[in-house]
Amino acid sequence: MKAKKLLIGAHTSAAGGAYNALLEGQRIGATTIQFFTSNQKRWIGKSLTEEDIKKWQEALSATGIEQVMSHDSYLINLGAPDVDNLEKSRKAFREEIIRCQQLGVTYLNFHPGAALKDSELACLDRICNSLLEYQDLMENSQLRLLLEATAGQGSSVGNRFEQLAYVIEQVKHKIPIGVCIDTCHIFVAGYDIRTPEAWNATLNDFERIIGLDHLYAFHINDSLKGLGSRVDRHQPLGKGQIGLDSFKFLMNDARTQHIPKYLETPGGPELWQEEIQLLRGFVND
Repeated sequence: MKAKKLLIGAHTSAAGGAYNALLEGQRIGATTIQFFTSNQKRWIGKSLTEEDIKKWQEALSATGIEQVMSHDSYLINLGAPDVDNLEKSRKAFREEIIRCQQLGVTYLNFHPGAALKDSELACLDRICNSLLEYQDLMENSQLRLLLEATAGQGSSVGNRFEQLAYVIEQVKHKIPIGVCIDTCHIFVAGYDIRTPEAWNATLNDFERIIGLDHLYAFHINDSLKGLGSRVDRHQPLGKGQIGLDSFKFLMNDARTQHIPKYLETPGGPELWQEEIQLLRGFVND
């Protein structure tokens, strides 16, 4: 596949309106983007107006950006043991789904949840029950919900492929579901991805436990911390513990090349423009 046709982008800013995330994506040479549909640090999201949606559609057409992904609010915990927090999380997530559908977004990426004060299994079951509450919204929807593989910090779940597989098995016949692999997260969770041989082993594990047909997106980040540290600290590509060989592999392997890739590296648009070109340059045409 030609490098210019591959879906590579970053988490761009929607400040001043969602459409601005698309325009920033165009400025940095992105062919796809991730963004927040609303303030990620507030429970109550701002509703989209007809004018918001119109500007978004015009920008989407003008930029040619494809397979846009939203990232839900950091406050949301679909596995929260506290009843009030769980109710707020479920309500906020429902509103996020609605905004994504209004904009025609392809993927909604979310952190599975955190157990906080009870077992991982109890947390995973609450996540499943939370997701099943959206069957009415997700029926015949083009939107797909993506579980983000986590670093395993604190009591968060989703850092093992088995945990992601558990949720997928419970809901896959009722809502569109899948996985987004964050390269920093899985590395610090204990999955080695530094070499082609290591990536092969990790992808083989993913295929055996979850199935590569459930892998829809990548967050592309190097890692400040080492393998298995379970500390989530993103680094620019080639400036961390993972190294550039990992990303060269992703840009060329037949199992991963075509999958959309979203940079979340620190540094902002100026760095992302360079890293998008770097990733494209890795492709063996």
